[in-house]
Amino acid sequence: MVQEVSQKPSQELSQELSEAQPLRANPPVSARELLTHRAFLFFLLSRSLSRFSSQIAAVAIGWQIYDLTGSAFDLGMVGLVQFLPTALLVFVAGHAADRYERKRVVQLCQLVAAATALYVAVITYLGAVGEVQIFVATFVLGIAGAFESPTTAALLPLVAPQGSLQRATAVSSGAAQVATITGPALGGFAYAIAPHLAYAVMVLFWILGMILTGFIRPRPQAVAKEGTNSDNIFAGVRFIRESPAILGTISLDLFAVLFGGVTALLPIYARDILQTGPVGLGVLRAAPAAGALLMTMVLARHAISRHVGLRMFQAVIVFGVATIVFALSSWMWLSVLSLAVLGAADTISVVIRFSLVQLATPDEMRGRVGAVNFLFINASNQLGQFESGLTAALFGAMPAAVLGGVCTVAVALLWMKLFPSLRQVERLE
Repeated sequence: MVQEVSQKPSQELSQELSEAQPLRANPPVSARELLTHRAFLFFLLSRSLSRFSSQIAAVAIGWQIYDLTGSAFDLGMVGLVQFLPTALLVFVAGHAADRYERKRVVQLCQLVAAATALYVAVITYLGAVGEVQIFVATFVLGIAGAFESPTTAALLPLVAPQGSLQRATAVSSGAAQVATITGPALGGFAYAIAPHLAYAVMVLFWILGMILTGFIRPRPQAVAKEGTNSDNIFAGVRFIRESPAILGTISLDLFAVLFGGVTALLPIYARDILQTGPVGLGVLRAAPAAGALLMTMVLARHAISRHVGLRMFQAVIVFGVATIVFALSSWMWLSVLSLAVLGAADTISVVIRFSLVQLATPDEMRGRVGAVNFLFINASNQLGQFESGLTAALFGAMPAAVLGGVCTVAVALLWMKLFPSLRQVERLE
């Protein structure tokens, strides 16, 4: 299924942002025009379906593990198990995204994820499911995600109309957030009806996503030089290390979300603090996506054109403050509102970060740079779940969440001092 693509000349890694990404020279494309672009539309639908399934999995796996064990530590272990494949395979995944046809890599990942979800659906239906089987399935899903995410990120610049990367990123993020809103809600309802039903829905959407990916016709892909030597595989690390703005961007996300993420604690908040059930958990998980969707609608119409570096730091600070408000809340409405604000702030950071990294990276390097970026993102999200579960087990859910929010604000302020070139970035496109 995965095919090698033809060789093209490499660009110099030292090119500046204005030289590395010619897309910005073209006239801007509106959000409506983006949706009439065939390659981008299929990409959008496929990515949304994969995101839909992933969010259902987050609800189903989290609730099932908590049902089986009743342990906050085991909830945190879910994040660690998801992260391990990324840590082990990140450089191989990045090289695959630059060496092979990207849409085929994505299709293969979607197929593996669908087969894994089918396995869990069957053993859950038969009553043979246990903690070990859930962790094994989570690990396999982590492997598929380790390859799919950096490949998808590297594919977007090849399907977005020229001159529209920032707006395409916002629209793509918004479509994914629609799936993120409906996915947890449907996952909660489906799990309440029958646990195996949630996994069956995941199978359906991953298969549909794989079919739609096959219809994508991207622009020709520039690929890395032949060979799998260490210098080639680890070139993404070297490129990021030599680019202070990119290093500061992805490391900010790593440490801010590592401390500030409260996703792993949502089952505890839903059952023990807010006293709601699986449906309430789905609503809580959907709230950040709702805020993110509203923000992406704004960004799709009004791209950030000035002070983009400063805006990213401000967004991270708001993220941390919203985390503290959620941590202290015992009212469902305030918890949902604070999570929505958190999601909106995170979206600003995501759009700026993704656009900056893609614009500054040559196409033949995007897979490997994207893989390193994905490692940082997973470290923040999934190791953040482990950190949250561990601190909640030691100190309680509420103190752990408050501490995380405070640390997020502190990291943002510190990074403003450590990476002044990032704070001073003025424009993306």
